[in-house]
Amino acid sequence: MKRLLFALFCLLSLTARASEPVATTADATESENFNPGEMILHHIGDSHEWHWFTLGETHYTTYLPVIAYRAGNGLSVFSSHELAEGKVHEGLKLEHEHLVSEDGSKVYDFSITKNVASLMLSALVLLVVFTAVARGYAKRGTGAPRGIQSFFEPIIVFVRDEVAKKSIGPKYERYMPYLLTVFFFIWFNNLMGLMPGGANLTGNIAVTMMLALFTLLITLFSSNKNYWAHIFATPGVPKLLLPIMIPVELIGVFVKPFSLMVRLFANITAGHIVTLSFISLIFIFRNLGVAPVSLAFGLFINVLELLVAILQAYIFTLLTAMYIGGAVEDHHDADYQMGGGDGATPAQVH
Repeated sequence: MKRLLFALFCLLSLTARASEPVATTADATESENFNPGEMILHHIGDSHEWHWFTLGETHYTTYLPVIAYRAGNGLSVFSSHELAEGKVHEGLKLEHEHLVSEDGSKVYDFSITKNVASLMLSALVLLVVFTAVARGYAKRGTGAPRGIQSFFEPIIVFVRDEVAKKSIGPKYERYMPYLLTVFFFIWFNNLMGLMPGGANLTGNIAVTMMLALFTLLITLFSSNKNYWAHIFATPGVPKLLLPIMIPVELIGVFVKPFSLMVRLFANITAGHIVTLSFISLIFIFRNLGVAPVSLAFGLFINVLELLVAILQAYIFTLLTAMYIGGAVEDHHDADYQMGGGDGATPAQVH
């Protein structure tokens, strides 16, 4: 119990400050051999500490709790400060941000890493924001929105009318909570990742994989007989081709969420890499003439990422709604071999 309390204390602890040692000749040589790839991977990757910024010779870092379990040693809970700068604590050390044991035993890492802490923070922000929005609706009903409610209402209405209704149809209401949650979760975390010291949460493949998995499960559990009939007996396809079409359709069921996972991960990660690459040019060329150009391009990409942040949230939500809509619809015009321009109804065709 004491260890769990200590972990919570570490999570809520104030930012620690650490001064850099006096530069030596080896340090100077290392600074000259600037490695942009290592720097970029460090910034977009996960870590056991949250480095906010460096001011002068002082690093402003929050050390997060390390929670590890080993079969022979039990549970270990301590601050990641104990592992900083390659130190070893309780037989554990960090190798490229992976927790390993000195004796080679299996380590189960349940640590509150930077991405996990960012996930908790974004969840808290979402709860606070939309609790305030819900309180506004409870107070004013259908009256004119005010404050934070007036900002989010047009976005909520847009997701409802332009995404859910058009993609899912009459059954859209039961899926609105999930669609709104996905949209605002991705948007908020995209924006938080652009802030100085922010975590690259939506650029983590594990996070985008779980979002895509939720979409896949909701689609499969919402599907009706027409959805599966379209897979195993595609309308208009000769029976001789079904042995080919059925595997293709089944693969498509899993390729769709896979594309959601990769698209979000790749776009967000690419934006961070491009921005950091432009900034790295300053340290590579060590020329004041390069600095304004690098900063200008870096700033432009960063501003562009503000648009990408909401665009990726919209695309993920729209495609999710389309996949769900395809699983819950009763019939499709193509099943009746209808043209797109005559406006005929199924009854008129028959």
